[in-house]
Amino acid sequence: MGTHIQIATSRTQCIGAYVARPAGQPRGGIVVVQEIFGVNAWVRSVVDRFAAQGYGAIAPAFFDHVESGVELDYGKAGFERGRSLVAEISFDRAVEDVAAAAQSISSSGRIGVVGYCWGGTIALLSAIRLGLPAVSYYGARNVQVIDQPLAAPVQFHFGERDESIPAAAVARHRERYADEIAAGTVEVFGYADAGHAFDRDVDDGHFSAVASATARARTLAFFDRHLGA
Repeated sequence: MGTHIQIATSRTQCIGAYVARPAGQPRGGIVVVQEIFGVNAWVRSVVDRFAAQGYGAIAPAFFDHVESGVELDYGKAGFERGRSLVAEISFDRAVEDVAAAAQSISSSGRIGVVGYCWGGTIALLSAIRLGLPAVSYYGARNVQVIDQPLAAPVQFHFGERDESIPAAAVARHRERYADEIAAGTVEVFGYADAGHAFDRDVDDGHFSAVASATARARTLAFFDRHLGA
């Protein structure tokens, strides 16, 4: 469904991206922010899935700043390589790339962001710095930026069996955003039978079908509210 393109960034360097368009008039646009494994087959499937739901969607290849065409698997070597690449991509640069990706699909209408793991924190930062409605899936680095004020609505998803995100960190989200939760601009969801990467529907032992289905429905409802015409 999608295609690979090049997009210009604020640092005069082009990076790759995978983009998919809906069959009809877009309901809005969504920037999909990867995990630490690059724009691999699963990330492309996420882009395609949002396009099938009527959104223009794009996944920028952040790692192109370091190495082109990175697609990692979920084994130990892929994990270690992904961590190394993420360490070379600052939050500032990643958010700039989200802005560039959003601009490239601006014809889709209002733009939102969804991110997973490392991308979950980039999605949160996109709401803070770019004012884009964002959905953050299991962002383990959120606590590093959570004290910065929001400029757009955010929805959070956490697996309660996620060893990388302790219950205290999830509680911190609810405490920090208590006023926004009461106002309906922030939602924090936990899933009792899910761990980290529970939405990644590949055969690596992390996927939770029940949690994923519920979170995806909530994600679409969020974007329908905040991006829909």
